[in-house]
Amino acid sequence: MASSSAALLAVLVVVSCAGMAAATSYTVGDTKGWVTGVDYSGWTSGKSFAVGDTLVFSYASKVHTVTEVSQGGYTSCSGSNALANDDSGATTVTLATPGTHYYICNIPGHCASGMKLAVTVAGGGSSPGGSTPSGASAGGSLAPAMGAVVAAAAGALIKVALF
Repeated sequence: MASSSAALLAVLVVVSCAGMAAATSYTVGDTKGWVTGVDYSGWTSGKSFAVGDTLVFSYASKVHTVTEVSQGGYTSCSGSNALANDDSGATTVTLATPGTHYYICNIPGHCASGMKLAVTVAGGGSSPGGSTPSGASAGGSLAPAMGAVVAAAAGALIKVALF
């Protein structure tokens, strides 16, 4: 009985880890990066974004920004009420909630020239924010949550195995 419990626990851990590994990292603009002159709506076409995926923005530091804005800020190209902002040149954003997330370059004229990105994350309605931007990396906000899920599921599995 103990060996079957251990085997089931091992399977659960492997399946949980596979779920964590399923997150995709997208380099915004592919090889061109986050610059003017790229059709970002075309870039998102055909891509499916999910909670846990990351957006990697590569750009010249201080020459561009990655500014997360509301839909209104996106439409008007205004970062005056930004949800988050970075100009480090290497911004990674973890998509932490479902809905549409909006990003612009807040340097005057850049957004109006097309440097804006709307990403729809599968799983539900729109959210005003919920991504996790960072200059170098997005902190791993999912790791503790997944650990808790694995621990809770493992506990339930052990209880089931004991009965």
